[in-house]
Amino acid sequence: MFALDDKLLALRGQAREWAGDFRAAALDVDRDPDGIGKHLDLPGVRFMSTLMIPPEYGHSPELIGGYRFHCSTALERTVLMEELAVGDAGLLLGAPGPSMSGVLVDVLGDTEQKQWYYDRLLAKPTWTFFGLTEPESGSDAAAMRTALVLGKDGAPSVLTGEKRYVGNASRAEMGVVLARHRSGPLGVTAVLLETALPGVFAEPIESLGMRGARISALRFESVEVPSNRVLGMHLPPTKRGMWAAVQVFDRLRSSVAAVALGIARAAYEYVLHNRALLTLSERDRLDRLGASIDCARELLHMAAAAVDYGRDGGQLASAAKARTCRLAEDVTVAACEFFGPGARVQHPLLDKLVRDARGVEFMEGTGNIQRLNVFHGLILGKRRSPSAPQVPVQTPR
Repeated sequence: MFALDDKLLALRGQAREWAGDFRAAALDVDRDPDGIGKHLDLPGVRFMSTLMIPPEYGHSPELIGGYRFHCSTALERTVLMEELAVGDAGLLLGAPGPSMSGVLVDVLGDTEQKQWYYDRLLAKPTWTFFGLTEPESGSDAAAMRTALVLGKDGAPSVLTGEKRYVGNASRAEMGVVLARHRSGPLGVTAVLLETALPGVFAEPIESLGMRGARISALRFESVEVPSNRVLGMHLPPTKRGMWAAVQVFDRLRSSVAAVALGIARAAYEYVLHNRALLTLSERDRLDRLGASIDCARELLHMAAAAVDYGRDGGQLASAAKARTCRLAEDVTVAACEFFGPGARVQHPLLDKLVRDARGVEFMEGTGNIQRLNVFHGLILGKRRSPSAPQVPVQTPR
């Protein structure tokens, strides 16, 4: 069993309080994603807006239960994200803050770039975006068409292309975009981009689930990017581009899995609170759903700890992401069956949970991509030295 220490228990307790505010706003955000601004004063949203900003860049970590948090570890983020997603995954993912772009800036940015980026986030709640997926090729870096012509001698670089299915892009002030500046595996570069620049166009894509996250499309028409906004130029080519994007996925995959687990738990708890009388078979079925959620959480926490300790390449987190996303779909559909054929009409929150559960499957790689990553990890594991440190895996049944 994986036990949380007192610090993580304090974070979980506070996050559960914040989740009540998220639940109260859930259906409102789902109906009107553009009205999310009215919820920016919620304590949990304010906490998300500065998540992961290092103290050395002017951020005073939140004091919770006598401990200070800015959630720099995967395990902290996993505990936080599960609880807030029980409240509402849409508001959680639609909150302003660094999110995925912040991890890329942390990996690739120099001191000046990080200071500029973090100053903007600390000045006011600011939405950001992470632009990788493209209309025709998804996240396939080899097929990336968005192009960056690097400027010479301090001249601006020129960005042209499109990105699709980018969270919060239509409301963001800045973000990161990955583009190809030459062919080959080392030909991808990331830029730190302000959406106010001429030639940047963003529009929301209507979606059934995760509506609060305002999934968007981006278009770049000969956008001039200042030379000091090209990320990673102080690093060797092998540490830029897609290598850095993989670091983002490895660090945040367990957080996405936690969102899926939170959705599953929200549906499970909805049945507990709204079905006073259960038959023996219904009680047995509900208990099995609860046990599946608990087992998935054990896997998820160990996966997050493995990321923090550098014990694998994200394969355990891939297993957790695939498992929790499938679980979210199974539990939300099963929860509706406890209320009869009209459940999704008569229980709007359950309907929202079903839609959100389907949406989280496509975030940070679908189940097939995660299973492929697990397979690669198994192959690599066969070649690893027997003396290499291992993290035990508990597979939920």
